[in-house]
Amino acid sequence: MIFPKLFGRQPEKKASQTGRVMVMTPGQPAWSGRDYASFSREAYIRNVVAYQSVNKIADAVSSIRWTAWRGEKELTVHPALDLISNPNPGQSGSQYIRAKVSFLLIAGNGYEESVKVAGKTRELYQLRPDRMKVIPGDNGYPIAYQYENNGRRVRWDVDPRTFQSDVRHLKLFNPLNDWYGLSPVEATSYAVDQHNESMTFLMSLLQNSARPSGALVMGGDSQLGDEQFNRLKAQMDEQYSGSRNAGRPMLLEGGLDWKQMGLSPTDMGIVDGKNSAARDIALGFGVPPQLLGIPGDNTYSNYQEARLAFWEDTVIPLVDMIAADWSATIGDGAEIRADYDQVPAIVDKKAQQWEMADRATDLTINERRAMKGYEPIEGGDVLLVNSSQISLSMATEPLPPMMDVTPQLTADDMKALAYGLDMENKNGE
Repeated sequence: MIFPKLFGRQPEKKASQTGRVMVMTPGQPAWSGRDYASFSREAYIRNVVAYQSVNKIADAVSSIRWTAWRGEKELTVHPALDLISNPNPGQSGSQYIRAKVSFLLIAGNGYEESVKVAGKTRELYQLRPDRMKVIPGDNGYPIAYQYENNGRRVRWDVDPRTFQSDVRHLKLFNPLNDWYGLSPVEATSYAVDQHNESMTFLMSLLQNSARPSGALVMGGDSQLGDEQFNRLKAQMDEQYSGSRNAGRPMLLEGGLDWKQMGLSPTDMGIVDGKNSAARDIALGFGVPPQLLGIPGDNTYSNYQEARLAFWEDTVIPLVDMIAADWSATIGDGAEIRADYDQVPAIVDKKAQQWEMADRATDLTINERRAMKGYEPIEGGDVLLVNSSQISLSMATEPLPPMMDVTPQLTADDMKALAYGLDMENKNGE
């Protein structure tokens, strides 16, 4: 193997035998093969469903409170937490995370530059994905990352020993590309086009008297001359086209008759088609249509269920991926975790779980505490019954024998008792 000979050490793991066939020309930029500008323009800028889907996810991730852990001990102070809160002079932590998530969802790729001082990361920056190029190596790993803008190029080399660089590439899974991730916009491109075309159709319909196109038909064998044709065309454009002329009655002369051509919007189902495309876009991003106000068949019975599914199925996996990446880059031996206890949707679910635990009759005290995330307590491994909340073992124990509670009287007590009875009898007489 060439790798150990170059660097004088045996790699800990065997080098991939397929890495050398991933790219034919190592050392040259690998182009993504997709137009990031078109993705941004057609989906994020022009399509309200894609725009809101990206923003919903980005806003949710930016609302997370981040924590640092070393083993099972939470670190209240850590440089990584300060870095996440204040990544660079131009952005707050919330703004930075919104940009990070939005780039990842639109392009399928996210590039994070670490600015280091004395080997420690002091600032973080997000780099536009369309300006970044991956320089492939012949071992399945990039050898560099290149940023190009207005003819200026900046290159970050990858350490051949550790495969680390000052640029961290976070990408979504792509089954057909070794170097770039797959954007949800690309997966929903057909639905985005359909939705945009539906909006264009409806807009054109409004601008053309709010009715489908038709034809002016002359009766008999009559024909219009050039002058008549041009005058009629100008009259149609000026007096009967556009939203401001909607509903204006048409005056026909010379045997002309209006014949409607095409189907009405209801017959074409254009509105239903637009809503169906909107649901497909939301599905591609993992946002329940109910959260976006899209009409139609709602999978969830209420908004609370939809919000919880959004967090559990879409936001939490993305947050965990970002947390794992930060742990490897800026964690400095600590693990970066997300604190989900502050998320309203998760809090509501936990409240329901706590209520179920309190109502359960077959769980011990410590089992209930474990469900709530608390430590066990001494004597908590007993099972309580609902009737009196005593331990089950006490409830099943046999009753103790009856005790003799008859008072033991002395001789003086007996004399006093006899005297009292005698006096009571005399008074009664």
